[in-house]
Amino acid sequence: MSEPIPESVPTSADPRSRRPIKRTRLANTPIAAQSQALEALFERQPDIQIPSSSTVGPRTASSLAPPPEIVTNVQGSSAGAGSGEFHVYKASRRREYERIRLMDEESVREEKDREWEEKAKEREAKDEEKRSKNAQKRAKAKERKGKKGGAADEEGAGDGVGVGTRPKAAAGTVAAGPTGVQAMVDAPVAEEDGIVIHDED
Repeated sequence: MSEPIPESVPTSADPRSRRPIKRTRLANTPIAAQSQALEALFERQPDIQIPSSSTVGPRTASSLAPPPEIVTNVQGSSAGAGSGEFHVYKASRRREYERIRLMDEESVREEKDREWEEKAKEREAKDEEKRSKNAQKRAKAKERKGKKGGAADEEGAGDGVGVGTRPKAAAGTVAAGPTGVQAMVDAPVAEEDGIVIHDED
């Protein structure tokens, strides 16, 4: 065995050593290779900012690149196509299907929005009609009440009897009745300020 002297300590373990520490080897997979490439990129350029997913809006047909107007590499099923032609065709087909799918989703969403707005307008019109009917009913009831109250005041102005009021009796008099309940019913009512609610029979 070696003795614990400075010569026996490995150079990488020596705190005075400037040699970089050996990194552990990652598994040889595509994910590990991409992870190493990203780490190396961020070490070289630390000011790179990754946009958050909240800043990226939803994908729409307008957010995609428009299809090319002139297709230069037209490929078919003829002989002589290269080995990469299939992948080019597959990628262009995928892009086109994605664009068509997004356009269909947008049209369905617009149709639903239009239907909802129409229903909302119908509901608002119904509510407005109901409010106006109720306002007319309240106005008529108020008008009838005003006419009845005014007519009763004019007719019974001298005797103190009006619509919805009891005739005033002398204080302290109790009507003769078989029970005490009848006396309470016929007892004089003191008028109070405020709203009086009458039960309709």
